[in-house]
Amino acid sequence: MTVILAIFTVIISYLLGSINFAVIFSKAFSHQDIRESGSGNAGTTNVIRVNGFVPGILTFIFDALKGFAACKLGEIVFSNFIYPNLNSVLTVRYSGAYLCAVACIIGHIFPLFFNFRGGKGVATCVGIFTVCCPIAIIIGLIVFALVTLISKYVSLGSLVATVIVVILATVFRNGETPAAVQIICCLIMGGLIYYKHISNIKRLLAGKENKINDKA
Repeated sequence: MTVILAIFTVIISYLLGSINFAVIFSKAFSHQDIRESGSGNAGTTNVIRVNGFVPGILTFIFDALKGFAACKLGEIVFSNFIYPNLNSVLTVRYSGAYLCAVACIIGHIFPLFFNFRGGKGVATCVGIFTVCCPIAIIIGLIVFALVTLISKYVSLGSLVATVIVVILATVFRNGETPAAVQIICCLIMGGLIYYKHISNIKRLLAGKENKINDKA
């Protein structure tokens, strides 16, 4: 039952991640699929460019909240129902949070409910690391803001901040979490974000990336 509960919790986190708020709010505000407009990305920046600030900020908030909720779910279930009954290095408190975080990010990027076409995971990671490593996300958000303001590229700010957050999250480890679990989960999340930014990286290198003040 313990293993089944752990698997069920991770699956719930994936399904939570699969709720794509960019698609939901863009359809609510403009009756269009955000994945067919602007850059085609189901994320905050594209929603702001296509539909405006209000649906964009709602997208960011709810994407972050689902990351936060998935991690809290993992933390609560693993610490209260799994770890007391199974003395395993994979089932301590923050290990549950990190495992559910990875599941949530995968759900966000490859959402079951939206034909596996999701966003890039940056906003969701804000909620995730608010639970898993607050100091990393605070510094990451500062770096994101500075790089974006200086360069005018949201994608560059996201990419630089992702590296910073992954490094800090592996340095400032939670004492209850095995190093291997925390490092591997952080690298997977960072790798997925970079994978989703491949087209942005190519445009940045070619000097063709959209700037923050560009319209869709």
